[in-house]
Amino acid sequence: MCIMNCELQNCGTVLLVEDNLKLLSLNSRILENAGHRALTARNLAEAREHLKSVAPDVVVLDIMLPDGSGLDFLAEIRGACDAPVLFLTAKTEKEDKLAGLRAGGNDYITKPYDIDELRERVSAFLRLVRSKKKPADRIAFGSLTLDLISNQAFADGRDILLTQKEFALLLFLARRKDEVFSAEYLYEKVWNTSAAGDARAVKYQLSNLRKKLEGSGYTVVSARGEGYRFGNS
Repeated sequence: MCIMNCELQNCGTVLLVEDNLKLLSLNSRILENAGHRALTARNLAEAREHLKSVAPDVVVLDIMLPDGSGLDFLAEIRGACDAPVLFLTAKTEKEDKLAGLRAGGNDYITKPYDIDELRERVSAFLRLVRSKKKPADRIAFGSLTLDLISNQAFADGRDILLTQKEFALLLFLARRKDEVFSAEYLYEKVWNTSAAGDARAVKYQLSNLRKKLEGSGYTVVSARGEGYRFGNS
């Protein structure tokens, strides 16, 4: 399937939390074919791991999960990000739906469900999320875009899958384009510690960052004997 530019399609990152592996695989495939990035979790523990490093644009959440209730987990999601939450569950009673909405859910779909409806509801939420973002929420350098809300970087609309630390380093350097900083200084500012800078940790993160920036037109340049700067590759 041909996928158009992500910006035109209001694409984004969707976290799917579902213990039925067949449904999880199906929903992931449907959303990825629509151009979205689908993160999958079979339980709350896996969902928590995703939320440590990614701020999803939308969360599709089952209620009955092997290690807890999606209703209770909603508070943890709200503590990590402000993504709309769509409950997708076998609990079909009116009171169940009301409980989901009262808990803070934005929408509620019951199983069995129409996959086209799921895709369109997710897309509708993504359009809403994108419409609320202000120009200041993003920094662009040619085809490279840094999203300051989700802490993601995109090259030609493709998420280059930065970790939180990689994004923090890139953002610090990009905001000071062409300025040179030592590894020790970067450690102090990005790791938020006044201890002696760990140059090895910085160099390791920068090495990974350079690889992910390949093809974007930008990179982190080594200034021999001085440090590092963000600039054209």
